[in-house]
Amino acid sequence: MPEKTFDLLVVGGGPAGYVAAIRGSQLGMQVACIEEEKLGGVCLNVGCIPTKALLSSALLVNECHSAAAHGISFDNLSSDLGPAQRRSRDIAEKLANGVSHLFKKNKIAHIRGRGSLLGEGVVEVTSADSAKGTYAADHILVATGSRPRDIPGLPIDESIVWSSTGALFQEKVPASLAVVGAGAVGMEFADIYNAYGSKVTVIEALERILPIEDADSSAALQRSFKKRGVQFHTGASVKEATIGEAAVKLVFEDKDGKSQKLEVERVLSAVGRVPNTENLGLEEAGVEVDRRGFVVVDHHMRSSVRGIYAVGDCAGNQLLAHKAMHEGVVCVEAIAGEAHGSVDYANVPNCTYCNPEVASVGLTEAQAKEQGFDVEVGKFPWVGNGRALAGRHTEGFVKVIRDKEYSEILGAHIVGPHATELIAEFVVGRHLEATVEEMDKAMHPHPTLSEAVAEASLGALGRAVHL
Repeated sequence: MPEKTFDLLVVGGGPAGYVAAIRGSQLGMQVACIEEEKLGGVCLNVGCIPTKALLSSALLVNECHSAAAHGISFDNLSSDLGPAQRRSRDIAEKLANGVSHLFKKNKIAHIRGRGSLLGEGVVEVTSADSAKGTYAADHILVATGSRPRDIPGLPIDESIVWSSTGALFQEKVPASLAVVGAGAVGMEFADIYNAYGSKVTVIEALERILPIEDADSSAALQRSFKKRGVQFHTGASVKEATIGEAAVKLVFEDKDGKSQKLEVERVLSAVGRVPNTENLGLEEAGVEVDRRGFVVVDHHMRSSVRGIYAVGDCAGNQLLAHKAMHEGVVCVEAIAGEAHGSVDYANVPNCTYCNPEVASVGLTEAQAKEQGFDVEVGKFPWVGNGRALAGRHTEGFVKVIRDKEYSEILGAHIVGPHATELIAEFVVGRHLEATVEEMDKAMHPHPTLSEAVAEASLGALGRAVHL
C-alpha cells in the first residue's frame, strides 16, 4: 500500500514543477513534490540564475574597459573569474532556499528521491540510500526537465569538455575555449569567457549564430562579438575530436567544405538538450512519448493516460523556464476546474542575456514573408535614443514587423541594452492584440530606452520621428 495519498503528486522540482505545486496548494490541493536534487531545478541551480549572475559580472568587466570615457581610470586592471563564480553560487543557493521556504509556507511535502510511475496513480520513490517508498495521487504531473545533449565523438566529461553545467563551476579561465553551438547558451558563455580573458572560437553548424532569431539580430550580435575578438565559424560541423589531459584537438569542416583544425584548452558543448523521460515508467504506464522522447500532451498538458500530465522541458515546445512555469499553472488550474486559457506558444519570448542582449517574440521577418503576410518593417537604432547614448550602449536596434492589412504586430526583435526587459512590452501588446499604432499611442517616458519601442512601431508605419 502507498505510504501516503495526495491530490497532486509532482515529479520534478524545477520551474515547471515547483510553480505547479504552489498553484495546486493555493487551489486547496494536498500536494507533494518528488525531487532528488535541490528544489529549483536546472534553471535556478545550474542554469538561468547563476548564468545571469556571471553575465552581470562579465558586463561589469567590459564596462571597466571603457570607464575612461566616464572619467574613471585604473592602474593594472585585471579580472578574476573565481569570485564571480562563487558569487553566482551564493545567489543560486539563496534562491533554492527560497523555494524550500515557499514549500513550507504552502504546506507542500518535499519527497527527496527519484520518482518512477507504477501505474494506477502510484509513484515509487528511490532515495539516495536506495530505500524505496510508494505514494499515490489522483493526479500525477511529470516535470522532469531536460539535460545537455552530447555530440558524437565529443563526450561531455565536465573536465575538458563542458556542458553549461561544467562551465558554471570553473574558477579559472582557460587560455582558449571552443564553443560548439551558437544558440543562447553558447553565446552567453562565449560572452562570459571572452570578458574574463579566454580566446573564444564559436563553431555553429547552421548558417548563422542564434539561428532561431531574426537574421538582422544574428548579424548585429556577431559584429559586436567580433569587435571583442571572438572568432566564428558558421555552417561548420565538428568531424573529429582528440581529447587529451590538458587540451582538445578539433577537426571541423567549414562552410566551404574545407577541413580545419583547432586546438583549445577546453570545449563547451552547447548543441541543445534532450528530455529526461527515460526510466520514469512512462512506457509501462502507457504514456505516449514522441520519437525524440517528449511526452505527448494536449492543450491542458494532459498525457494519453487519464490522471497523468506533463509540463516543462519534458513536454516539448520551447525549452524555456518561463514557458514551463506557465504550463504548470495551466495544467493545475485545469485539474482544479479553474478557467485558464492554454499556453500561447506563438507568443513566448526568446531571450539571450549576453552583451548586447538579444530578445524577440513572434515571427522573424523571413517567417512572416514565408507565411504570406504583406509586411512593413520598422527598425530604430539605439544611436537615435538619448538614454542609450547617455549610457554608451548604442549597439543594436528595435525592429517591429507588422502586417499591413490589420497593422498586427507579427514580430518584434531587440538587440541592445535591456532587450530582455523591453521585449515584455511587445509580449503584452501581442497578447492584447494591439496594433503598432496603439504601441505608439501608449505614452512612453522620456528619456528612456522604452521610447525606442514606440519609434520602431512608428517606423513600421513609415513615420519614425527621430530617424
